[in-house]
Formats: sequence, structure tokens, C-alpha cells
Amino acid sequence: MMRQFELVERVLSYDPDADEDMLNRAYVFSMKAHGTQTRASGDPYFSHPLEVAGILTGMKLDTSTIVTALLHDTIEDTVASYEDIDRLFGPQIAKLVDGVTKLSRLEHLSDRTRQAENFRKLLLAMSTDIRVLLVKLADRLHNMRTLHFIKNPEKRRRIAAETMEIYAPLAERIGMQELKDELEDLAFAELNTDARSSITARLKFLREKGGNLIERITDQLKRTLAEAGVEAWVSGRQKRPFSIWRKMQRKNVSFEQLSDIMAFRVVVADVGDCYRALGIMHATYPMVPGRFKDFISTPKPNGYRSLHTSVIGPEQQRIEIQIRTREMHEQAELGVAAHWRYKQGALADTRDSVQYRWLRELLEILEQASDPEEFLEHTKLNMFQDQVFVFSPKGDLHALPRGATPVDFAYAVHTDVGDTCVGAKVNGRLVPLRTALQNGDQVEVLRSKTQTPSPTWLHFVVTGKARSCINRFIRHQQRQQYLDLGRAILQKTFREAGHSVTEKALGSALKVLKVKTTEDLYVALGDGTLTGRQVLEAVYPGEKREEDEKVVPLARARGRQQQKGAGGIPIRGLIPGMAMHFAGCCHPLPGDRIVGIVTTGKGVTIHTIDCEALEQFASTPERWLDVAWDQDGDGDQRHVGRVSVVVTNEPGSLSALSTVIAKNLGNITNLKITNRSPEFFEMIVDIEVRDVKHLSNIIAALRADPAINSVERARG
Repeated sequence: MMRQFELVERVLSYDPDADEDMLNRAYVFSMKAHGTQTRASGDPYFSHPLEVAGILTGMKLDTSTIVTALLHDTIEDTVASYEDIDRLFGPQIAKLVDGVTKLSRLEHLSDRTRQAENFRKLLLAMSTDIRVLLVKLADRLHNMRTLHFIKNPEKRRRIAAETMEIYAPLAERIGMQELKDELEDLAFAELNTDARSSITARLKFLREKGGNLIERITDQLKRTLAEAGVEAWVSGRQKRPFSIWRKMQRKNVSFEQLSDIMAFRVVVADVGDCYRALGIMHATYPMVPGRFKDFISTPKPNGYRSLHTSVIGPEQQRIEIQIRTREMHEQAELGVAAHWRYKQGALADTRDSVQYRWLRELLEILEQASDPEEFLEHTKLNMFQDQVFVFSPKGDLHALPRGATPVDFAYAVHTDVGDTCVGAKVNGRLVPLRTALQNGDQVEVLRSKTQTPSPTWLHFVVTGKARSCINRFIRHQQRQQYLDLGRAILQKTFREAGHSVTEKALGSALKVLKVKTTEDLYVALGDGTLTGRQVLEAVYPGEKREEDEKVVPLARARGRQQQKGAGGIPIRGLIPGMAMHFAGCCHPLPGDRIVGIVTTGKGVTIHTIDCEALEQFASTPERWLDVAWDQDGDGDQRHVGRVSVVVTNEPGSLSALSTVIAKNLGNITNLKITNRSPEFFEMIVDIEVRDVKHLSNIIAALRADPAINSVERARG
């Protein structure tokens, strides 16, 4: 265990102006606070914060960061309080320690919710001071190095998975490549022990077989550069097991098929030498096509700059070469820690730089997420990514995850741009919004003030920000629809019981039903969490309905349905998944007699009155609603009708089918062949129509065509 004077000397070796007194006081305070506590390994608990501080001295961080490392577990695991830290070490240290401290009050929540809350708090803290994240990453690194001492295998796997999903991507985002690689490899050893052991054994065999192959290649590369007049420092290493395994998974190849498991770094004096060294490598050794990347002209969002290329190098070995300056190398190894401009206590001019754009995006996701778990999921989406680099029409560079679409790009530019996106041009050509963007694409977003986010976008967007913004809009729209539906349900229930709905009456029911506000009560009714009868009985506890606990026959329940225009709840063509949606079993159309079924968590599902699926709700008449088509609604609203068609198996039959439907102003949205024989094809066709009369006209026209053997409206 590192001694007090050794820690102070380490800090003074790179920062002669360090506050020795504060370092000494923090060392003693932490040691006394943790007292006789021990870790799973049996070591004194104080050895952990001391090791974390040691890791951070290797990054040459300032006094405040080292003191925070020494104290980071005192609030959570000892009797020390935030006020104690504030009084003894000042408000800055207290805020840093609090930012790293977990939310111990969340112990009663599930592991996943607690993890999400902790990460949420960490993000808020590090948005104010990035040193919080640096301490947290060093803390996680030491915990991973000692993970094998934990006896519970489930706990080990949970910690390893959390490291792989959250902390390694965070380290990558702030450019700390070495720390990220070690975190991933340690987590990989726990999550996939067999795979790592296999890869490690093969790497050992290759080292024994090749002898000092890496040293020989390193010397040859150095000589090649020197002979061309470029002075360089060259080093080589085998790639880590997890990096190799990930490449095997991504490319779907075996270990034997991988030929670039060695990487070499060439560090030169300046940017000009970087490109000269690249030219020398390509002139001397055959280049592997498609493997060159220039991160100097287009740096990664975390500030990483380097030239990457793969060649068939010395001894006919396929190798990867990374060429960079010393400054770039330090940035690549330590990332944000390389700046160590934290004596002034904030991000200063780095706050608005491209390097921290991802942090601002995570904060936007935090504001829009409905709960911590949703935030955590969207954050993982935002951090797990192989990137593509695309340009705006003005030439601004945006890094997006591979598979990103114009909608993802629009939200990356600004939330308002995403919300009002109606189309996109990629390289001057109009493309569908679901088009996957490629490296170097120039993207122009087409906007309309009347446009709103479409829930269908959720099927293809890949960034956390886009997904969270769309979900936020849907929640807002959905809540309003649940609110209106719930109000209509309650008015109907009270009217049938001979009462009127008043805010005063509902106020007395809130506590009984454990609902905070009247608005929340209406929403709960709309989404099916509560029934109108439950609210009525909460307001009038002694009241019983005549047919309470009786099963109402299906025919009688159907007889309750009002005719159109009789005051039923308005039905419009709503987006599926919102407060009301149309059943996929019967595809109701305007003109059909319909019934609404309240479904928990989905609101109301609209069925035709003769739908066979209604049989399962016969014993729960309280879930049935009197609904009717709103005849004053938008007559141009399109609905999907489904028909079952049998066509003759001969040339032109499918063309005849589509022509008849088109001539009758229908639009085919889906077609599925369900059975085929030498004579006939049977298929299900979904057609956009105005109402049931429109569909009937199309069916009649299809029956008149000689290519169509039979056609019926599909049920079920």
C-alpha cells in the first residue's frame, strides 16, 4: 500500500505547486474514516481510495482530483457527511465527492433502476466538472482489477456488464483509450471467460512461434522511416483479446482468418511528418484496400487524431499502423486528462468544443426521458457506436452511429430541426427518411412548420437523442388523448348512475385511488389502469349497481352499443399505440358498427361489432364502451381494410389486381401470399380506403375482373 509521503511526492513530481497540506489531510481523514473496514480481498478498505488516487497521479491530475479520489467513498461508506467534507476541504471538493457518491437512498429499488439513477446523477455532476468522471473511471478500473475477489458470481457479472455497457464507452468518449481497453478486457474476462481464455492461449502460441516478431517488425519500420529521413518513435503490441473477439464477431470470421492482430504506433515530430511517414509506408509495403482512415483531417468527437492504415509489412505480416504526433499520442492515451486544465476548476473553453457535444446531447436526453431506465437505454444507444462522418450543406461535420438516418442527422443538428423534418436530400438527391447514411455524405434536411414527429420513425432511428425526442412527443400527445378519453369515460359512467362529474367529488376519490391529481385520474381512466366504476365507487362508496358481479351475455353487451351520432366517443384515425387504436383482427372502417374495449396500458381498442375476438370480453362488460364514428370528422382520413383474394396463376393477374384497386382510388399498403398452387394464388391484401362503402366498391370491381377468382373481406 502506498505511503502518505509517496503519494505526495508523486503529485509534486509533475505539479510543484500542489497543495501538500490538503493531500496530507485527505490521506489521514480517509484512513481514519474507513477505519477497520475491509474489502472482499481482505485488504484494508482504505487501500481502494489510495489505489484510485494512484491511478489518477499516473494521469498527472491536479490536487483537487487526487483529494477527491482519496475521499470519494467517505460519504457513502462511512459516518462522514457532505457537511464534514465541505467544512474541512471546501465546497469544490465537497461537490466533486458528492458527484462520485452513489445514491445510497435508492437501496430499496431494483438493481437496474438504481444503476440508472446513479448514472443520471453522475452525468449531471460531470456536466459541471469532468473531473467527477475521471475519478469515477479510476474507481471502476480498480474495482474491476479486484473483481475476482467477489464470491457472488451474479454480482461479478452485473458489475462487469455495467462496466462494458456504461463505463468503457464513457472512457472512449473522453478519449481515454488505454483505460477503455483495460476496462473492456477485464469485463470480457468475467462475461465470456471461455472465449477470452481461448484467444489468450492462441496469442501465447503465436508469440512462442514467432519469437520476437513484434520487436523485429518494429526495428524494420524504424529503419525504413530513418532511411527516408523521418525520425520516429515506433512501438508495437498485440491487440487485446476483447478487441480481437469483437472483430471476429463483427466480421463473422475465425481467429485463423484474422491477419492484423498486431498494431504499431509511429510517433513523429509534426503533422507534416505524419503524412510523409504515411507515404513512406505505402511506398514500401503493399496497402490493404479500404483500411485507410484519416482522423487528423476529420478528428473523432472525443478529439482523437491519428492516421490509420493496414499494410502487408515486414516478414509478409499484415499489420495495422497508427501514425501521430507526440501531442496526438498523449491525447489518444489520456484523452481529456491530457489537458489537465482543471486548476481553475471548470471545463473553461472546452465546454463548448466539439469534444463535449456528446455530453450536451446526453443532457438533452436526460431532460426528455420519462424515467431513469429510459434515459439509460437511450444513453447506451448514444454511446455504443461505430461512426460515420457526414456533412451539413454548410460543411459542418457531424459524427453519427453507423446506420444513422437523415432523421438522426436532423436531431443531431437541433431538436426543432428533427421535429419538423419532412424529407431529406443526400448529396443533392431526395431520399427516403429511413436511408442509412454513409461516410462523407452531405445531408440537407427539408422542413415544414406543420410537421410533427412520427412514431414510425422509431422503427429506424438509431441515436438516443432522436429516440428520446420522438418518445417525448408521443408521450405528450398520448397523455392528451388519454386525458380526453378518460374524461368521456367518466362522464358516461356517472351519467348512467344518475350523477354528474364535479371536481369537488373527484377530489375526495384521489386519496382512495392513490392518484395525485384529477388530470392523472383522467389519464389512468384513458389508458385502462382504472375503470369508471372504480372511480364511481370511490366517490359514492355505498352505491352498488344492479347487475354487480353478474356476467352479461355477449349479445346483450353488444346491444348496448349506440348508433352513430348518438353521443358516442369520437373515433378518428389515430396512430396505433396511442390512446385509441384499431384492432388488427377485424380492421374496422367508417360505416361498420363498432365497439371499444378498454385495454390496460393501451387505452381503447376499436373492434367491429361482429368481431370474433369480442367473445373473450363477454364476462367483463365494464370494459365495453359505447363508441361511434364521428360523422363530422375528416372525410379524407384513410383507413386500412383487409381483403382475401384468390387470383388465377397466369401472367398479368397481379397487374390486373393492382390496376382495379388503383382505378377505384384505393392504395395497396401490404400484400402477402398465403398459399399457391399451379392454378391459383391466395393472398391477403391491405388497402387504404375512406370507409366501408369505398371498400365494398373495390371488392365489387375486383369480382368483375376475369383474372380474380374470388374476393372477400378478411376477418381475423
